[in-house]
Amino acid sequence: MNIKELLEYGRNNLIEKKEPYRLSKTLLNYLLKVQDNYLIMNENELVNIDIEKKFKESIKLLNNGIPIQYITKHQEFMKMNFYVDKNVLIPQPDTEILVEEVIKLYKTNTAKFKVLDLCTGSGAIGISIANYLQNSEVTMSDISLEALKIAKKNALNNNIKNKCKFIHSNMFKNIQKKFDIIVSNPPYIRTNIIPKLDKEVQNEPFIALNGGKDGLLFYKIIAEQAHIYLKNKGILALEIGYDPKEKVIELLTKEKKYKDIYSKKDLCGNDRIIVCKKGEDKCHSHQI
Repeated sequence: MNIKELLEYGRNNLIEKKEPYRLSKTLLNYLLKVQDNYLIMNENELVNIDIEKKFKESIKLLNNGIPIQYITKHQEFMKMNFYVDKNVLIPQPDTEILVEEVIKLYKTNTAKFKVLDLCTGSGAIGISIANYLQNSEVTMSDISLEALKIAKKNALNNNIKNKCKFIHSNMFKNIQKKFDIIVSNPPYIRTNIIPKLDKEVQNEPFIALNGGKDGLLFYKIIAEQAHIYLKNKGILALEIGYDPKEKVIELLTKEKKYKDIYSKKDLCGNDRIIVCKKGEDKCHSHQI
């Protein structure tokens, strides 16, 4: 088959997929290691039989709900390239709202400051902050050793590994320093909702999706403990799902350790992030 025929095969065989032709082009670009314009200009070029076989096998994977990012091992985020596979969540454009807010808050900061990216996954959040904020030093932590390997790979690929540290930790368990910023996109989907999600989302790591019975499990831990690991007036910035804003704000308010709490919406008008500041310590019962 030639390029044109293979793209038509993809378009006709991707069942119930939005933009099947675009998906086919993305897949063939990856397999041929070329760009869109090459496919257009060389549509009559015959494709190697091994590539044709891999293309058709990948079409089956897509139909079975495997995200194309797990096939191409690539996702763009904050105009940077990230390696992703089945061990990490696929970074989404909405999460850029979280990164952009941190950049906005610290872009004029001339002193060195330390950032903790909790539940880092692919490292997209922490690596992006390290890349765009020159005075930042970012520590990335995750319970998954496989995720940390991928975060390290992405830091290296984006030429900022010298600004990054990595800690294997279940939430704050192995964290021993204080930070100017704690940022996190923790698991926040209610357990009973996960089986009802799109197949593609269900094929992402369960551990990175599951926020417990009420979806608030990790926000409770963060609200209770983050202030211990924040410097005075340090910033806590969290991504949230579309509906738990009031509940997360209630958790933070209840602790009486945070002030100046506010939220921001994503491009679809859904509540997406919550940001607050640690109040000044009035006692020193927590020394780390």
